[in-house]
Amino acid sequence: MTAPRAWQRMLSGRRLDLLDPSPLDIEIEDIAHGLARVARWNGQTRGDHAFSVAQHCVLVEAIFHHCNKGVARAHRLVALLHDAPEYVIGDMISPFKAALGVDYKSFEHRLMAAIHVRFGLPALAAAELEVKIKEADKMAAYLEATQLAGFSIPESEKFFGRPKGLSAAFQNLEPLATNEAKAQFLIVFKKLVGA
Repeated sequence: MTAPRAWQRMLSGRRLDLLDPSPLDIEIEDIAHGLARVARWNGQTRGDHAFSVAQHCVLVEAIFHHCNKGVARAHRLVALLHDAPEYVIGDMISPFKAALGVDYKSFEHRLMAAIHVRFGLPALAAAELEVKIKEADKMAAYLEATQLAGFSIPESEKFFGRPKGLSAAFQNLEPLATNEAKAQFLIVFKKLVGA
C-alpha cells in the first residue's frame, strides 16, 4: 500500500508537500492566485464577487500599518501574509478550526513557517507582533461582518470588538473580482519587498 498523496501541484509548476513544506516550493504568484479564489465568510457576503482572502490580507495590512505608524516593512509583510497558508488549505471558519483541534494548528504553523522563510522573514513572528496583527485582523473582521456579511453592529462588537481610530477610508469595502484581488495583493507585496 502506498501513502496517500500529500502534495499540491501549483500553477507555477511547484509541487508543495503539505506535510513537510519547503520554502523552495513556495511562490508569491501561487499564494496570490490561491488567496484571490478563496472566499471569506464561506462566500456568505454581499456583492457581485466573493470577498477574497487576498483582499482581506490587504485590508489587514492596511489597518495594521494605520494603527502602527512607522512600523518596519518586514512587519507589514508578516501582516500581509498572515493568512497565506489558506492558499492551499482554504479559509476555514474559526469554529471549525477550534473543532479540529491542535493538529490542524500545528499543520498550519509548519506551512506558515515555510512561507515566512521563503520571503526572508523569521519562521516564527514575535509574540508582540502577532498580537498587533491579530488586533488588525479582528478590526478587519468587524468591518467585513458589518459591511458585507450581514452582522448587526452589536453582534459584531460581541465577537470582534468595535474598532477604534480607523479613518473613513475603511468604511466602504467592496468585493473585487478575482483578478483584481490578486493584482492588489501582488502590488502590496511588491511594495513591501521593494520590488
